[in-house]
Amino acid sequence: MTTNFAKLVSTIESTKEDVEKAAAGNKAACARVRKAMQDVKNIAQDIRKEMLELRDAGGATPGK
Repeated sequence: MTTNFAKLVSTIESTKEDVEKAAAGNKAACARVRKAMQDVKNIAQDIRKEMLELRDAGGATPGK
């Protein structure tokens, strides 16, 4: 598992409580969830880049 993937999982897990608070009407929790989702987007983009680099370097090519 890559460092970025571990960071993504950690971010999602740490946001769970704020999502529950936001659903209950806490506006500050809504802002924290929005920020966390922006972080998730950025981390996911980093993972995409990392996977493309692996593919282009010839690593982990199933079926070959």
